[in-house]
Amino acid sequence: MPKTRSAKKRVEVIRKRTERNRRLKSALRTAIKRFEQALAAGATEEAQANLRRALVAIDKAVTKGILHRNTAARKKSRLMRKMNAAS
Repeated sequence: MPKTRSAKKRVEVIRKRTERNRRLKSALRTAIKRFEQALAAGATEEAQANLRRALVAIDKAVTKGILHRNTAARKKSRLMRKMNAAS
């Protein structure tokens, strides 16, 4: 357990940031899953819209420091390849 006031504050700050990161990561994974489900169902228009949402979510995760930019680039590339293969 933290003893000093500053250590207690750091624990609280870390807890808040962890919660925020968890929410954003979850939203990112959900956006990607929705895209893949629409693609599997053959709904190309819906998949295209979900792809845009997933790409925005990935970019936001990079901006917030949740994903490394190379990881984001790899994820975006793979999603685009799936979309292009289905089209």
